[in-house]
Amino acid sequence: MTPAARARALRAAIEDANRRYYVEDAPAITDAEYDAMLRELLDLEAAHPELRSYDSPTQRVGAAASERFAPYRHAKPMLSLANAFDADELRAFDERVRKLAGAAPSYVCELKIDGLAIAIDYRDGTFERGGTRGDGRTGEDVSANLRTIRSIPIALSGEPPAFVEVRGEVYMRKSDFEKLNAARARAGEPVFANPRNTAAGGVRQLDPKMTAKRGLSFFAYSIGAIDSAMPETQWEVLALMRRLGFEVNPNVARAPDVEAAIAYCADWEARRDELDYEIDGVVIKVDELAIQERLGAASRDPRWAVSYKFKAREARTKLEDIVITVGRTGSLNPNAVLAPVQIGGVTVRNATLHNAAYIASNDIRIGDTVLVVRAGDVIPRVVGPVVSERTGDERVFTMPQTCPVCGSQADHPEGEAMARCTNAACPAQVYERVRHFASRGAMDIEGLGDVMAEALTEADLVRDIADVYALDAAALSSIPRTGERSVAKLLAAIEGSKGRGLARLLAGLGIRFVGGQTAQILAGDFGTIDALEAATVEDLQRSEGIGPEVAASVALFFEQPANRAMIDRLRAAGVDTTAPKRERKADGPLAGKSFVLTGTLPSLTREAATELIVAAGGKVVGSVSKKTDYVVAGEEAGSKLAKAEALNVPILDESGLRKLLP
Repeated sequence: MTPAARARALRAAIEDANRRYYVEDAPAITDAEYDAMLRELLDLEAAHPELRSYDSPTQRVGAAASERFAPYRHAKPMLSLANAFDADELRAFDERVRKLAGAAPSYVCELKIDGLAIAIDYRDGTFERGGTRGDGRTGEDVSANLRTIRSIPIALSGEPPAFVEVRGEVYMRKSDFEKLNAARARAGEPVFANPRNTAAGGVRQLDPKMTAKRGLSFFAYSIGAIDSAMPETQWEVLALMRRLGFEVNPNVARAPDVEAAIAYCADWEARRDELDYEIDGVVIKVDELAIQERLGAASRDPRWAVSYKFKAREARTKLEDIVITVGRTGSLNPNAVLAPVQIGGVTVRNATLHNAAYIASNDIRIGDTVLVVRAGDVIPRVVGPVVSERTGDERVFTMPQTCPVCGSQADHPEGEAMARCTNAACPAQVYERVRHFASRGAMDIEGLGDVMAEALTEADLVRDIADVYALDAAALSSIPRTGERSVAKLLAAIEGSKGRGLARLLAGLGIRFVGGQTAQILAGDFGTIDALEAATVEDLQRSEGIGPEVAASVALFFEQPANRAMIDRLRAAGVDTTAPKRERKADGPLAGKSFVLTGTLPSLTREAATELIVAAGGKVVGSVSKKTDYVVAGEEAGSKLAKAEALNVPILDESGLRKLLP
């Protein structure tokens, strides 16, 4: 794999991990695996500067905020922390600090609470608003939910500054977690997996009453911004927050040097089970704020702090079965069913196995004795089998060829980690499909965003995207907090979306590998959805830029009876399934030329730019290579621009593109 290809693969994997951790509160890989990928990407970008881009995960802290909440913009960036995994890495951190600071600093050691980082603004001593970290610059405004947490003061004590942003961790005590799960079990409701996810999910509830029921807690650990003089040390910052009325973790300690900090880490790694809350490490900060200021930050991490990560807890148990669950995007996820085992005070019965390749490469078999770790003390993961304990009765696992939820064919392209259900009406995927179908880049149904999509699918009013066009005022009025005016607007938006045309419809169907540009090409070449349904893989590959992988995915989508039935219902509802068939100019001014589009152009959408290029005889492809004739770059152009510069491919802005057009 070339450095560029490896960088793309790492970025995709890291962004997926970010989304699962920060947005869905459902981590799928261990902290160690995440850190290893991030380190590899950092090394790649250092060795190949042309691969750097503004949208690389190395330039981000977490994940983008959800559209379910209003944005919360931080007064100052809310950075992440670099990690250390042993004493030698802590000593290396100390050496870097000494060298850069030109001084021997002291440190403050704070337990790393396993919860959700938040920031809260107070103006004139009164709670104003609060939000999640998000991507470090913009998070989600969850003020109403934070007000329900009793350890977060509504009014500050003492003599508060006119403005202060306090940062800390929302978490759930183990005792409160056990009480909540016991109550849910008595009520016949599913129990929660762990305190961290329960806390994170509680903060991000749409109904503050649901947050209040979680019984969440809060520890303050820093000040992000203040309009009066800051204290001189982190230790004094903690004292100030106590005076203002915040709960600060009582187990913080000063360390005169790095060896004292290492001893603190070792002590609490051994004593962590004494606490009524989960910790997954220790945060070590330079105590002197003046030295912190001199050290500054490197990309996404401050140079004056480091997170020491505790070793993952592990145990051995029997792998009784492997079952498949279907994710919201159709991924078929293998999960281990384990003989119950205690790991770090938690009974573990299930664990992730990632994907079929992970199972095969680690030779994990049903019936094996396996080693299980709690990744980051949260997500249990099967590491591998204890081969010496095999009896010969173990069974090799084979991924199913059909979806276990709806029975449709599973698609597992060569080189892809995950197999996916191909049924656009699969019950496991409805919410994600509807949300995507209504998005601005697809059918652009204003009013049918994340919240409404979730409400409609939970109420069983929408079972697939065709059901959107069967909604009426009576059905929509049954959704909580939906008034007559909003119902009328949504119905009008749904009706208006019927005329978007084939390209937007194809983009909204969620066919794997078919984004806006590919949808535009297919719509212009085939003209009707009927022609696409009848097209073979060979027919599809005659379109410019449609390779065998995309063609196979499109053909497989239209082969599924459930997908055809859904399209029939869309057609019957009056959705336009046609597009003007494009006549390609074989002798046009751009004949034989290939273009790549990246970034946002001033006045042209990607679809419009694609249409103009193809109409002039050119073709639009998805990736940059030595064979690319031009890259058209707009604002916030990403890695494609960097690659074009590295390969000396001519770069155009919108004005330059228009000069080539007839």
